[in-house]
Amino acid sequence: MALLDQVEFPDDLNKFSIEQLEQVAEEVRAFIIDSISRTGGHLATNLGVIELTVAMLHVFNPPRDKIVWDTTHQTYAYKILTGRKDRFSTLRSKGGLSGFQSRAESPYDAFGAGHAGTGLSAALGMAAARDRRKSEDHVVAVVGDAALGCGISFEALNNISTTTRKMIVILNDNEMSISENVGSFSKYLGRLLGSPSYNRLKSTLEEAAKKAFRKDWYRSAYYRMEEAVKGLFLHSVVFEEFGLRYIGPIDGYNMASLVRVLEVARDDDQPVLLHVSTKKGKGYLPAEESPEKWHGTTGFDIKTGKGTASSGGPPKYQDVFGGAIQDLAERDDRILALTAGMPSGTGLSPFAKKYPKRFFDVGISEEHAVIFAGGLACEGFLPVVALYSTFAQRAVDCVIHDICLQNLHVIFCIDRAGVVGDDGPTHHGVFDIALFRTVPKLVMMQPKDEAELVHMLYTATRLNQPVMMRYPRGRGVGAKVPKKLEDIPVGKAEVLREGSDVQIWGLGDMHVLAVDAAERLAAEGISAGVVNPRFVCPVDEALLNQQLDDARVFVTIENGVVDGGFGSAVEERLVRSRYKGTVLRFGWPNEFVPHGKPSELMKEYGLTSERIAADVIAAIGHFVV
Repeated sequence: MALLDQVEFPDDLNKFSIEQLEQVAEEVRAFIIDSISRTGGHLATNLGVIELTVAMLHVFNPPRDKIVWDTTHQTYAYKILTGRKDRFSTLRSKGGLSGFQSRAESPYDAFGAGHAGTGLSAALGMAAARDRRKSEDHVVAVVGDAALGCGISFEALNNISTTTRKMIVILNDNEMSISENVGSFSKYLGRLLGSPSYNRLKSTLEEAAKKAFRKDWYRSAYYRMEEAVKGLFLHSVVFEEFGLRYIGPIDGYNMASLVRVLEVARDDDQPVLLHVSTKKGKGYLPAEESPEKWHGTTGFDIKTGKGTASSGGPPKYQDVFGGAIQDLAERDDRILALTAGMPSGTGLSPFAKKYPKRFFDVGISEEHAVIFAGGLACEGFLPVVALYSTFAQRAVDCVIHDICLQNLHVIFCIDRAGVVGDDGPTHHGVFDIALFRTVPKLVMMQPKDEAELVHMLYTATRLNQPVMMRYPRGRGVGAKVPKKLEDIPVGKAEVLREGSDVQIWGLGDMHVLAVDAAERLAAEGISAGVVNPRFVCPVDEALLNQQLDDARVFVTIENGVVDGGFGSAVEERLVRSRYKGTVLRFGWPNEFVPHGKPSELMKEYGLTSERIAADVIAAIGHFVV
């Protein structure tokens, strides 16, 4: 009988020996690979932390003890071992388990997060609350090396020793975020992992200590000796300057060592940082060899590593953007490309390869990316900043205060705008329009297809002011990418279909839904026009004023939140023009939309041509015959 079958909750791990814990880890690894081969999900990062997860659940007692994960897409093993094994096949499907931690999903999930840099601050808050209660539960923060380079993490590090008497930080060092880590801090961690003299002596001491570790006095003496050795060979460990006791580096696949150091940290009376060395994709060779490719995956064949999903169809918007920015850079040597830890996901990896001196990956530091771009713009360069919509949320103040207030020519390319599907509410990019559309000086636009994206990017390079272009996740509609680039007049919409009774303004990828709704209305004898707005701000008020005399209903459709979104901008201008008809706004509600396939979510939330046509018919008093 498999040992994993005997594990439902963490308490079941308490009775296991080190050898049995190692077996459980291997069984969990096989379980995850098999399951993700069918459902898809985050694979490489989860395979890297299985032994660490098993060891933590053996030593600590959640949910009483709080285990806080940073960037919680690495918690599959944790889910399996905390009562969700039987539901793991529903991962990231509508109504199933989230791909991230969720407080609503399980009491074992101490803090939910899909963005990096949150773990230390949340854990420190819990530790401070525990201290005020005068209770004895433990607080553990598991933080990746990439997340530790995030500004929020440094802010938390600066406060740990002055805020709490006891907290455990586990630095999961796999030398990667989604792609390779960048910056001085990553290099510093590499030196800690790679000091040959220190690691040789440390291994010798560990071998000598194995038999005597059951004695508390020897364990304490060993770690005092390790601290002396560490000071001799590593000179200065930055974490100890922050007031944390540093222990490491620790082999993330040596179960006995993991259990021992976790017990030491648990029993210590000061904040401790355990530096654990892991490897993304551990135990599955394709993922070990290409961890960036296997960060997130669709279904695949385990033996060959080949995906089972269809790879045909139009190019992805991110790749169209990546190709367009390369072409523009050939013409204009002012153009520089920036991203925050996402070169592959944003389509900038080919640019980075072709123009390494004109590309900057600043790591998981969106605020820094924006202000850094502002500095470049001040000196006459033309920075193009590519961010996912959900991550751009972190830099709202920087866009307003540091770019738009100074009217700097920075181009923001906002990828994954709208609902993204399986990753759910932490990654849906539905708030960017509402967050940015009222900012003075900012031109904001969204293309209806691949060709228009290229024209818009070209247009953005020719404007002497801040520009933001948003586009959705996934493949385009199949429009041919043009070779000849054209300016799009700022604030000028495009009429796709003439009509009089109803005017449907379908923003960006929603223009297809607008056309479908117009055709349904035409079948009922209702004349419906369709407009591709192109610009969120400024809105084409001239066209609105032309249409408002005849149209009894205006409809707006957007892949973003309705409240404060594009439809709100249109309605504001119609009210200003004293429009007497009806305005119907379609988009996502003012709530956090769960995970699920976009098509499923659109049906559930009424973003269908049938619903739109029915609401229009009701508004103008027609009845379906």
